[in-house]
Amino acid sequence: MERTVFLIAIVLALSIIQSTAIPFTEKDLESEESLKALYERWISHHGLSRDLDDKAKRFNVFKDNVKYIHEFNKQGHSYELALNKFGAMTKEEFRSTYAGSKIDHHRIRRGEARGSDSFMYEKVKSVPASVDWRLKGAVNPVKNQGQCGSCWSFSTIAAVEGINYIKTNKLVSLSEQQLVDCDREQDEGCNGGLMDYAFEYIKNNGGVTTEAAYPYTAQDGTCHSSNPVVTIDGHEKVPADDEKALLKAVANQPISVSIEASGRPFQFYSKVSVKLTLISKI
Repeated sequence: MERTVFLIAIVLALSIIQSTAIPFTEKDLESEESLKALYERWISHHGLSRDLDDKAKRFNVFKDNVKYIHEFNKQGHSYELALNKFGAMTKEEFRSTYAGSKIDHHRIRRGEARGSDSFMYEKVKSVPASVDWRLKGAVNPVKNQGQCGSCWSFSTIAAVEGINYIKTNKLVSLSEQQLVDCDREQDEGCNGGLMDYAFEYIKNNGGVTTEAAYPYTAQDGTCHSSNPVVTIDGHEKVPADDEKALLKAVANQPISVSIEASGRPFQFYSKVSVKLTLISKI
């Protein structure tokens, strides 16, 4: 039973939980005192320590982020920002802590052009108006990578879980930690990696084991033996800069994707605020 996973890569990857945010109003921004009250409420909401390093600096970062979120949401964008657990992090801190795929770095080392020589869905003529692989049962609940630059492993594993479900009708939670610990010839664990290498590792290793058998620790560890439970035959890239090809791919299976995640809009992304229409006919 052939299992081919798909990959579309752009710049940086991120696989994190967008934590429940706390609401605030313009009244919370009126004075230093109201901002400090909001700050204390934010700390309590997320169960954070009040003994944060450099408390004055953290509060100043928090103030700047809150004002940025407020002004952004007033501008009528197609999506909204919210005050989540990253409220006291600068965009540089957020990027270095969570957006650690090093995709451009690995592409240069790999020395390959973007895109694929083949595309298995090339002859697809039309796609459905919408598709939600979560509702079809092909996607596990969102996992949290923690403070480890292992986004590349989460993206890889989610795609493998999805194609395995399509082929077997069984949704199995697989091990990101196995990739972090064992796929070390090219990838660098919590210091970043590339999904291409991870797919190749799974294929060459004879598969990957379950999350239960090799649980996630959010840190680099020592590779230990495990029994593979899901295998793949290979992977393809979605043709570069081809939105129709992307539509064909996602209509037929979940894919591995990396996105630009280095700016504050992604750091505080909350939800789409305008109903968007997808043109489905090709």
